[in-house]
Amino acid sequence: MTESHALPRIVAARRTPIATRGRALAALTVEQLAVPVVRAVHDDATHVLGLPPVVADVVLGNCMGPGGNPARVAALGAGLGFTVPGLTVDRQCGSGLAAIIEASTAISAGDHRPRIAGGVESASTAPTRSVDGVAYARAPFAPAGWHDPDMTRAAEDLAEHDGISRERQDAYAARSTHRAASALAAGRFTDELVPLVGAAEQDEAPRSGIERLLPRFTPLFTDGSLTAGNTCRVSDGAAAVLVVPGGPGGPAHGSTTPGLAVRAHAVVGCDPALPGIGAAPAILDALDRAGVDLAQVAAFEIVEAFAAQTLAVLDRLGVAEDDERLCADGGALALGHPWGASGAVAVVRLFSRLVRGGAPAGTIGVAAASVGGGLGVAAVFEVVR
Repeated sequence: MTESHALPRIVAARRTPIATRGRALAALTVEQLAVPVVRAVHDDATHVLGLPPVVADVVLGNCMGPGGNPARVAALGAGLGFTVPGLTVDRQCGSGLAAIIEASTAISAGDHRPRIAGGVESASTAPTRSVDGVAYARAPFAPAGWHDPDMTRAAEDLAEHDGISRERQDAYAARSTHRAASALAAGRFTDELVPLVGAAEQDEAPRSGIERLLPRFTPLFTDGSLTAGNTCRVSDGAAAVLVVPGGPGGPAHGSTTPGLAVRAHAVVGCDPALPGIGAAPAILDALDRAGVDLAQVAAFEIVEAFAAQTLAVLDRLGVAEDDERLCADGGALALGHPWGASGAVAVVRLFSRLVRGGAPAGTIGVAAASVGGGLGVAAVFEVVR
């Protein structure tokens, strides 16, 4: 097994505020969300490394944007110079995490140059798509003859398949909301945020009085258990990190810089009819590759697209739904889900909880997402100091 000090590591991590589609960030395009975050990560890296990193690539996840390689546009817009290319990744809700994995893999393969990686989504400005003049909300996740449910329908089917009650879903959503509200009040998001002056300088506040509101939401499907209260809000936002080589080689390698070493990662497939379970096998696969037991993990950040989906993943892992390790400052159910960015937001949250939070070297964190079409993405990180 590679020693953690020699693994690729994340030494800077930032995100924009997250806002519900059509609200505080509605006027900002993908470029206008991504550029400030890429620039902030580069500036942070210059501070912690002692010199500006010579960035080899910018890799960003994005699902529903305008095309035209938003990662390249962000690299140019952030002032990194025309020699820095860009790669835009689409693994749907896992795109931001997949982009970080892509950057880490390139470094592990021997290209020892820093990379900025993350994700961005402007659901508010996503273009309308059409075929023969007929508009559609999304492209197919599976070919003809396969189950290809909408994600909300898939989450309802998963809740029914697993027997997950509305009461459990509502309780989980309330817990996530309370944790996010506490984190916001305590300022635990402050150091990771890139304020967007004139648009939003902090996250949209989690819904207050959540216990009073949850029973009032009507089911999204007849006789169903999903509601607008236990389902995430589609949102706008961006997040990015700087990945550098570990080991010897000077400041650009981050060998003396605190951060998160990328221990292992996994991308798996699962039944497209029940895509919400994908994070579970991905987490188990990544932990196995890292040689780490589930009990050794100090912090989990799982993209909470739906309470039902998250509970199904936790049940398969054998992790209690009120486990303090899980989304300790709330998750997407409280703050929102900017599709292509959410996987990167999960890594930024781990960085804040573990690196900024002073966790000792060797502490393990996991980020993961279940993905439309039947995928799971996960990565295992270790605090290095």
